[in-house]
Amino acid sequence: MIVRIMEEGQFRVDDSEVDDLNALDDGLQQALDSGDHARFREALDGLLHHVRAAGESLPPDALEPSDLILPPADADINEVRAMLTDEGLIPG
Repeated sequence: MIVRIMEEGQFRVDDSEVDDLNALDDGLQQALDSGDHARFREALDGLLHHVRAAGESLPPDALEPSDLILPPADADINEVRAMLTDEGLIPG
């Protein structure tokens, strides 16, 4: 799957990572629900770090359709809330 981190680029991430990404997304959702900014920052950083570590960065000129779009690393809690669906940032 192709995951875009806004303002950073795209990463090819193996489908086997979906469960781990969903678990990290659940942690991010809990941090948002609690309104705890420090916990939110830690959860968002963890999710983005996992994508970077597990994925292969695509060249900047690659124009692959993104399966998932994640907020930029400097997103604030309200920006991330605006991106959420009923399933969080990551469906499934």
